[in-house]
Amino acid sequence: MNLFDVYPLYDFTPTHARGAYVYDEAGNEYLDFYGGHAVISIGHSHPHYVHRVGEQLSKLGFYSNSVKNPLQQELAHKLGQLSGIPDYQLFLCNSGAEATENALKMASFATGKTKIIAFEKGFHGRTSAAVNVTNSDKIKAPINRGFEVDFLPLKDLVAVEQALAQQDVCAVIIEGIQGIGGVHVPDPDFLEELAKLCKTHGAKLILDEIQSGFGRSGRFFAYQYANIEPDLITMAKGMGNGFPVGGLLLHPSFEASYGLLGTTFGGNHLACAAALAVLEVLASDDLMKNAIDQGAILRKELQTLFPEARVRGRGLMIGLEMSNPVKTWRRELLMEGRVFTGSSSMPNVLRLLPPLGIGPQEVNRFLQVMQSMGSPVVTV
Repeated sequence: MNLFDVYPLYDFTPTHARGAYVYDEAGNEYLDFYGGHAVISIGHSHPHYVHRVGEQLSKLGFYSNSVKNPLQQELAHKLGQLSGIPDYQLFLCNSGAEATENALKMASFATGKTKIIAFEKGFHGRTSAAVNVTNSDKIKAPINRGFEVDFLPLKDLVAVEQALAQQDVCAVIIEGIQGIGGVHVPDPDFLEELAKLCKTHGAKLILDEIQSGFGRSGRFFAYQYANIEPDLITMAKGMGNGFPVGGLLLHPSFEASYGLLGTTFGGNHLACAAALAVLEVLASDDLMKNAIDQGAILRKELQTLFPEARVRGRGLMIGLEMSNPVKTWRRELLMEGRVFTGSSSMPNVLRLLPPLGIGPQEVNRFLQVMQSMGSPVVTV
């Protein structure tokens, strides 16, 4: 049997990793400034993470949600404390796409409506409803187009108000920071006005923090740079530092009932242990402050190195928009500079999502490689 060949692969086989470094079969060391799509939040093989997950595995790896699991309540409590929104309710699932599916379902349950407002360049997942609110036709099958979605320009309040005025909108979904779309940051003023418009017109506001959450922006959630209370918040990626786990946070105004939502593997014992370890390290190592500090240095130095570029982002979620496509440059950075970086749906944007614990040594090494490799060049 062969694998279903949907991933273009680099000629690289990682064997182990620690902190911000990944190693291949030959023992070569690579600096990880991508974190496997923003998944590695507290660093590879963090000792506390390894201990927490290993200890739980030695006791009980899984049982279903038909029995009590105290780890779920412990996770909800610590998540509320660290995020600063202790009154929200937590539903645990397996991935960001599943969190999006459930957020859209809850918004529709609450409003009785089906139309969604989403934003150009947005990405929310590949499952049926999630892909429908993702602004990329190439990943949508005919069966995915199950309800009406308006894709509006990011930051265009006039367009949002006109769409909401039709009174048939179930929800507005927006990323705290657009990731795959090229690291575009909604202004706090825009988010605050968006929240007011949603409330005025009876639509639910869904904040997608799947990539931008868990401290990556320097706040627990990127939307917290604005003074708003979203109705629903989706999360995953950095939540488990590599273990598959996702979650949906629901405003206290939502009422639960038995059977309303469900999942087989969501919130299992190992997933909870992984997520708890992430929260504990975020707090003990002060990683959100580190993301702010090291991110500010990176953005400043990158702008100096590449004055023609546009440097965007917050914390350790950074986009570097160059004048030329970066695909070949990314390959050179990996194979010659031994640095992992990320792409986006904008071919000219390099995406940087390193572990939140990087220090001056990693930042300096990254900048030295960037300087030595130069800018991307288009060859004719």
